[in-house]
Amino acid sequence: MLLEKILRSKVFIWILIILPGLWPAWPLLRQDPSVLADPAKYLLHHMGLVACVLLAVVLTFTPLRVLFPKSKLALALNRHRRLVGVAAFGYALLHLGFHLVEEGGFGTFIKNLQKPFILSGLTTFTILLALAVTSPHRVLRWMGAIKWKRLHRLVYLAAPLAAYHQAAARKIFPVQVLWIFGPLAFLELLRVWKQRTKQSAAV
Repeated sequence: MLLEKILRSKVFIWILIILPGLWPAWPLLRQDPSVLADPAKYLLHHMGLVACVLLAVVLTFTPLRVLFPKSKLALALNRHRRLVGVAAFGYALLHLGFHLVEEGGFGTFIKNLQKPFILSGLTTFTILLALAVTSPHRVLRWMGAIKWKRLHRLVYLAAPLAAYHQAAARKIFPVQVLWIFGPLAFLELLRVWKQRTKQSAAV
């Protein structure tokens, strides 16, 4: 199947990951006044949005594999879990960098740590950092599969924290939080339902 071959390609996935990062170049090049007024703030929001999207996307891979175990498309997507996960951290790092530029450095950042949306964002970033650092196969072998899996389950804490951070930072509940994390929540509920139904049938 052509689509399966495309989804299995790391080159194609890399293109999908990199293109959102290059998108801000377009409004900057065409001198968009709304962007030029505060480019750091624009890049801050854009990189945070992409990080959230990639985080939600990579978390859909497992429920899709559970819900559709015979689907070659789901299996093809699961080949790229680590790549997409590390990419989410990369965009989160850019998001943090532009935040420091926008807020005037670490001093202001430390003063604002008591704000829930800052604390939730920093916690999410710390989790993604830990997962990115431990993503290589050699680290998995060094830690052992059980400890490695326990650590990487923290990604399920990172997702709601990221959703809260995105909503609280804007002081309103943006619709984009729903369309980014809503499908993920729906798939996870379906996965839990399927697994429990299977367990009940086996008893």
